[in-house]
Amino acid sequence: MEMVASLFNSDNYTAVKKMMDVTTLRHSAIASNLANVSTPGYKRVDLSRSFEDELRASIKSRDADEIAAAEPRTEADTLTPSTRADGNNVQIDSELLGLTKNTMNFSVLTDFASGSLKQLRHAIVGRPV
Repeated sequence: MEMVASLFNSDNYTAVKKMMDVTTLRHSAIASNLANVSTPGYKRVDLSRSFEDELRASIKSRDADEIAAAEPRTEADTLTPSTRADGNNVQIDSELLGLTKNTMNFSVLTDFASGSLKQLRHAIVGRPV
């Protein structure tokens, strides 16, 4: 039982779970941006820059509780200039590229989490599964 607790409470596993939450939130933000590509005055949304800094610091600390406490949030991107007359700053090419990158990140994270669970299952069953 101690092995199970140590796996689910480890800083690595907690970081992977948090990063999966982050990629899910970023996916929603990108979907919102794509849905509003034609909305006049719309400002694209993305993860808060302060959250990204907070998450990096918590992962660097290797403290599972600190990592788990980091709450992902989005904010309007006011730094990306609008190249359109209507004030909308969504660039569809950038959003599609971000969507592809985000999807790949999520895939890597799920592979890591699955690998951890397979190790646990191997320890319980006593043979590779």
